[in-house]
Amino acid sequence: MEASAPSAGVPSSDRRAVWSLQSSAIVGFNDIYAAWNHNLQAIDRANQVIAGIDKSPVGQEAEMQQIKGEAVFLKAYRYYLMCNFWGDVPYYEETAAWGQELDKPRTDKFVIYSRLLQQMVNIEPKMKFSDVNTGGIERITRDFAIGMIARMALFRAGYAKSYDNQMKRADDYLDVNSDSLSVTYTDLAGNSVTAHTYKDYYQMAKNYAQKLISMKPRQLNADYNEAFKNENEYYVANNSEVLYEVAFVESFGGDVGWCFGVTNTGTCAKGNTTNQVGLTPSYYMSFADGDQRRDVCCALWKHDNDTVGVNGPTAITVGKWDRALATKELGKESSKGTGINFPLMRYSDVLLMLAEAENELNGPTEIAKDALIAVRTRAFEGHGNVAEQVYNYVLNAASSKESFFNAIVDERAWEFGGEGLRRFDLIRWNLYAKKIEEAMRTMLVWGIAQNQDLMMDEGVKSAYPDVANYANWADYLYYKLGSSSNNTKSRVEWLNTKYKLDEGTDVSGWYRLNWGSSMLKRVRTYIYNGTSYTACTKTTDASTGVKTYVLGEGSSAVTVTVPAGEDSNITRNDEYQASDFATRIYRGYSNGALKGNGIVPFYLPISTTTLNSSSALNNEGYGILANDAGEGVNVVVGTVKTENY
Repeated sequence: MEASAPSAGVPSSDRRAVWSLQSSAIVGFNDIYAAWNHNLQAIDRANQVIAGIDKSPVGQEAEMQQIKGEAVFLKAYRYYLMCNFWGDVPYYEETAAWGQELDKPRTDKFVIYSRLLQQMVNIEPKMKFSDVNTGGIERITRDFAIGMIARMALFRAGYAKSYDNQMKRADDYLDVNSDSLSVTYTDLAGNSVTAHTYKDYYQMAKNYAQKLISMKPRQLNADYNEAFKNENEYYVANNSEVLYEVAFVESFGGDVGWCFGVTNTGTCAKGNTTNQVGLTPSYYMSFADGDQRRDVCCALWKHDNDTVGVNGPTAITVGKWDRALATKELGKESSKGTGINFPLMRYSDVLLMLAEAENELNGPTEIAKDALIAVRTRAFEGHGNVAEQVYNYVLNAASSKESFFNAIVDERAWEFGGEGLRRFDLIRWNLYAKKIEEAMRTMLVWGIAQNQDLMMDEGVKSAYPDVANYANWADYLYYKLGSSSNNTKSRVEWLNTKYKLDEGTDVSGWYRLNWGSSMLKRVRTYIYNGTSYTACTKTTDASTGVKTYVLGEGSSAVTVTVPAGEDSNITRNDEYQASDFATRIYRGYSNGALKGNGIVPFYLPISTTTLNSSSALNNEGYGILANDAGEGVNVVVGTVKTENY
């Protein structure tokens, strides 16, 4: 879903290797070193605050306990990031002190989750809700705290990669009854409960999701875009949909609207972007008709010199944040430091966590269905067929526990596009490999469906029997552009946005954008006397009918003269492959990302700079350095030959 395709060439120590899951290429990447250090520095500062308050004579006062809670949850969130990026990492219970051994080996991520959950559970009741706390949702409050406990409980219940490079739950290889893996909390009935097994942690997630819903119920914004519009306009809405958003100060922080968000290039009044987060075309196409979230998540528009243009299918960006819509004058020379806030949790997340946990424990009960209905209703109300897309959809999904789980997996994709949750979710569900393969196959089969030559090949149709499902998906999108001075997405008028046009539709006056037609790459060669040539020019003498072919280029070119009416014995060979976008996007996953081994190399290596100063850390295990850092494997769909070209 969230991805950016690297350019050609084996990636060196830069972020292209992160995009393409080729971690062996980035052991010297400075951003990896910086991210590791900054997270650990934040954790240590949180530990300092906790220690200071615990020792303070006024430490038990309400405001001090609120601040302690913020430190506990800041520490927990930073470890949540580290465990998802690096797996097992060093764990620091207390702040660094003189004489303390700081060069520590890795601690298992499930132990870290358990210890942090216990600390969060202990402090959460002493925190304040956002509607009464100074700073509102720009500070960590009880609203977010309860939701974060539910989230981390799901990660404690889920899968992660173990040292032997296998996807496992804690129950599969650890003593979950040990103190270091157990968490005691008070349930909604007032009973003391201790979680041990992964099922226990699903129960814990359900408990805390229900706790927030019962203590601080709220409605989702009627307009899905409202929360992001507020952030673009620097408006903070407390006790609303966003539970916590990172507060950035203009010119001093925040990559929102710079490295992810809508593209702004050229000379723009509010500065430029360097987009490094895109969305796959298969994700865009997955939205049901009438789902208002698609055109908020997925930007098919861009700004160039303060004029809106369009993006192709491999250049879709995140539409939720757009510096051109910022209500502050950022300046045309600006880049980073937009000051646009970023949401770390929204209320819809809590609803979907409740639906997921309840389904895991008891199947698709009314509790689970009602939570899913609440999220889908907002997506379609006033935009699509609510009866069909909400009530009938949820009823059909609730036919089994498995189908309802799959519906939750899909709903989280549509609801949180571009918000940085999908990768982590897929890991804890052990679905990362499966979803990569589904995305790649969708793009491939969609491309086949647009190619009439391939559709006539029985071998191709046999290999891809689902191709008929994509026959109506668009090969091209048609659009018009309004006034050149219009710098909003309303400048673009679309004739179609997902499906092919009806045969005979008048497209005169409309521009055409390659869409499904770009899902395949054609490699054309010419075969003559057993030799393959990459170029061929063909001319015909109008008076004699003699055809002249020039095969190849430069001094090695071969000229073939064919009398009128005779065969050329030249075969034009069109080999259709996955597009470069599809080939490169996850090339660190085996076999062109279409048939991998089920183990995605998603962990980052520890930087060589860190390793050089440590005697306790290394990059052994976890499959960190096991993936291929090459160009990837091209998926060849089929070949169309034209004899006697």
